[in-house]
Amino acid sequence: MRNCKKHSTPAYLIDGAEDIDRSWLAGKARIGVSAGASAPEVLVERVLERLQEWGADQINEGAGKTEEVVFSLPKALQN
Repeated sequence: MRNCKKHSTPAYLIDGAEDIDRSWLAGKARIGVSAGASAPEVLVERVLERLQEWGADQINEGAGKTEEVVFSLPKALQN
C-alpha cells in the first residue's frame, strides 16, 4: 500500500468480496487486486467474481512471485 500512497492511488484492505464498496470503483478504468500467501484462493476468486458481476470485462493475471513459505502447525496441534 506504500506505493499506492506514493502515487496518490487509493488502496483498500479487505477480508473478502463483501467488504468492497462499489463507490471505490466509480470512474476507474483499471484496478489491481493482490493477496498475501496466506489468503485462501477461494477468497481471491470471490473478489474477482464480484468485480465481474459489477462490470469487469477482463481479468489479467500476473505471474507474481513464487513463494516458498511454510507455516508450521501450532505446538498444540502437533502429534
